[in-house]
Amino acid sequence: MSEILQLLLPAFVACLVLLGIHVYLGIHVITRGVIFVDLALAQIAALGATCALFFNAEPGSLESYWVSLGFTFVGAILFTLARSQAKRVPVEAFIGIVYAVASAVAIIVADRGPHGADEIQQILVGNLLVVTPERIEITAAVYAVIAAIHYAFREKFLLLSFDPEQAEKNGMSIGWWDLAFYATFGVVISLSVTIGGVLIVFSFLVVPTVIVALFTQGVGRRLLAGWAVGFVGSVLGIYASFSLDMPTGAAVVATFGALLAVALVARVLIPGDVQTKLGSGTH
Repeated sequence: MSEILQLLLPAFVACLVLLGIHVYLGIHVITRGVIFVDLALAQIAALGATCALFFNAEPGSLESYWVSLGFTFVGAILFTLARSQAKRVPVEAFIGIVYAVASAVAIIVADRGPHGADEIQQILVGNLLVVTPERIEITAAVYAVIAAIHYAFREKFLLLSFDPEQAEKNGMSIGWWDLAFYATFGVVISLSVTIGGVLIVFSFLVVPTVIVALFTQGVGRRLLAGWAVGFVGSVLGIYASFSLDMPTGAAVVATFGALLAVALVARVLIPGDVQTKLGSGTH
């Protein structure tokens, strides 16, 4: 049993590190209404990593990460420009197109490589069981820097997400602050994809936030509740992968989906007065 715990513990710690920053960013994503921007950025990051592997970079190497980050910064610029055209074309349209194109190119590049099918699977669900303590420490350190930046400028980032009209009235440079948001978002995504793959990144960003949004309001409440939901989902998912002999990443994603289904049923069954109490609070 101790050997099994030693095998599963790094995966669990990696999930907690990912959740720490992803739940917060997920609040911004849901509020902005750009639900699939994280999926698109994750796919762009995966495309960068796939291109690096095609040119003989080692999986998980620093070279691979920098290429992935460079691709993600390009995506951040594209999404910033897309927001400026939102009155003509919905931002989600640009996001969907970018995701589709990045996915198609990643498949083409991976197909040309010696391990095409394995690379595509790695892009989608990663491999939490092979993450090293060193990788977790580096990731946690980078996330801490990003969290510090967002905390230092929290009023601007939150105002831009929750009330962009007021941000514009206050004289904020919307374009530059939007770029700052997507750039820091891209740094997080680039690291996350190398650990968990595209599907886990999307699930960690969106599912906990959606679940808690069904029951409560306020950034602080949603953040704490989202971390709690993510913790439970990670524990159950990793346990299911062990007991049922399933791929860890896929098991965690499926568990998050099951928790969302339970939350939807609970939302319908909970009396209205209880819902009002749970949802009390402001942004």
